[in-house]
Amino acid sequence: MKKRYSYFQTFVEIASYYFKACSILKETLNNFNSINRDEQLKLMHEAEHAADLTKHDLFYRLTKEFLPPIDREDIIQLAEKIDDVIDAIEDVLINICILNLQAIPQEFIDFTEVIENCCQGLIRVLEEFENYKKSQGLHQCIIEVNLLEEVADKLYFTGVRKLFTNTYDPQKLLVWKEIYDSLEKCADNCEICANLIENIVLKNS
Repeated sequence: MKKRYSYFQTFVEIASYYFKACSILKETLNNFNSINRDEQLKLMHEAEHAADLTKHDLFYRLTKEFLPPIDREDIIQLAEKIDDVIDAIEDVLINICILNLQAIPQEFIDFTEVIENCCQGLIRVLEEFENYKKSQGLHQCIIEVNLLEEVADKLYFTGVRKLFTNTYDPQKLLVWKEIYDSLEKCADNCEICANLIENIVLKNS
């Protein structure tokens, strides 16, 4: 028999591109003065594009689906929100290139580590999601993503406050604030996905 298409596994497949995106971003920041940033941006776009193709294939299959496992609207919204995470990671690198940063502070590297942890946590949520009716660990996985997002919030608050306290160059102030905003958005999008999954589970319980 032909194996049935799994929306839950496809959610995980889309999210799997987080690993590639985070790896590219971390490699760029850690080797900022020696790495080819345009090449890194190209690799990042390829990862984002691959995630998009997987998402669009899911949408196509949904048009042919008679009875999806959860509401169509929830499948569409969740797929979009999962994809938003990798879009946000790509935006960090795009902003770094567009704004022509000449150096990367340690705070940005530390922030990227937290984003990677958020992404890993969200993937664990998605892996548990398929068995949401029986899962003993899904709720705790969602809480862990929420806690990691709080860590990102603290890094954002501390970093931006330090920036506005110690930076007197208005151009540097605006540029770094833009990067902080794009970094925070990555963690925020992970939490949005986790909370959406929690809402879907409640609706279907």
